[in-house]
Parts: sequence; C-alpha cells; structure tokens
Amino acid sequence: MSYVDGYVIPMKKENISAYKKMAIQGKKYWLKHGALDYYECVGEDLKVKKGMGRGFGKLAKLKRGETAIFSFIVFKSRKHRDEVNKAVMHEMMKRMTSKDKEKMGAIMDMKRFAYGGFQTIVEK
Repeated sequence: MSYVDGYVIPMKKENISAYKKMAIQGKKYWLKHGALDYYECVGEDLKVKKGMGRGFGKLAKLKRGETAIFSFIVFKSRKHRDEVNKAVMHEMMKRMTSKDKEKMGAIMDMKRFAYGGFQTIVEK
C-alpha cells in the first residue's frame, strides 16, 4: 500500500494563480526526487449537502473571498516519503531566496495550513 501526504490550505481566491505557479514548481521537485504522483486541487463545490457531514469550508474556517486548496502527494511508503521530502526540502532551501519565502507567506496563511501523512488502506 502507498503512503500519502495530504494538505488543506485556506486561500484567498485572488491568490490562486500565484499559488498555482508555486505548485507547478513544487511538482517538479517532488517528482524529480521520486514521488509517485502529485495533485493540487482548488475548491469549487464546497457547500455541504444536507446529511453529508462537515464541509471543507467549515473545516478550514474559510472567510469571505477564500477557498480551500486540497493537495496530496503519493509515495511508495512512509520511509520513501521521508527520503523524498528530505531531498526536496534540501533542494528547495538551496534555491529559495528570502523574496521567494516572503512571497509564499503572502500567498497563504501558514497558521491555518493543515498537513498529515496517511497510510492507504484501500487502493485501486
């Protein structure tokens, strides 16, 4: 069974195109270092249907003018994830300027960013 890192990122809708540029660069890093797959998804239909539980909007405490980014990266295992992420972080820290880091902070609120590692229990 594979392993997945998942992210939920509240984001101002006006920042989506800037985030997409960063995500495209991130995809290159993760796939280059061995991730099996990489997805970045923007919330489009976040209204909860009656009887369907709690929606992402509530979960992410979205404010007016915001949506949620739902992202996930697929790995062979947790060990593989740890190896890939270490290589990606090393390369990103080498390449990112202080201006890049400042830009990232302006695009997303890291205090509301959610992340976790998940062991798959059902796959195709």
